[in-house]
Amino acid sequence: MESRKCLECGEILRGRIDQKFCSDYCRNSYNNKINKDSKNLIRNTNNRLRKNYKILTELNSSGKTKVSRSRLYDRGFDFQFFTSIYTTKTGNTYFYVYDQGYLPLENETFLLIKRE
Repeated sequence: MESRKCLECGEILRGRIDQKFCSDYCRNSYNNKINKDSKNLIRNTNNRLRKNYKILTELNSSGKTKVSRSRLYDRGFDFQFFTSIYTTKTGNTYFYVYDQGYLPLENETFLLIKRE
C-alpha cells in the first residue's frame, strides 16, 4: 500500500483516507500559496477603491461640490477605479465609488455628489 503524504510538507498522513494535510497550518499554508496571485489583485483593487472613496469623501463634505481635476490628481485619485456608472436621461455620466460620485464637467472640473 502506498503511503499518503501531506500536500504541503510531505509528512506521512495517518487517519482519514481522504485526508490531504497533516495539520490546519499546512492546509492554510498550501491554500495561501495557491490563491496568492488572485488575492493580491483583489487586495490592490480594494486599496485603490478605498483611497478614491476617502479622497471623494474629504473633498465633498457638503454632499455636492465642484473640484478641479488637478485637485483630485494631487491627492492621488485614480480615475480608472470606480464601482459603478450611472447615465441620466439627459446623457450625463456619473462615476461612483460606492455612494460617492463624480460628474466630469467642462474645463477639467468635476461635480462631486453623494448618493442618498
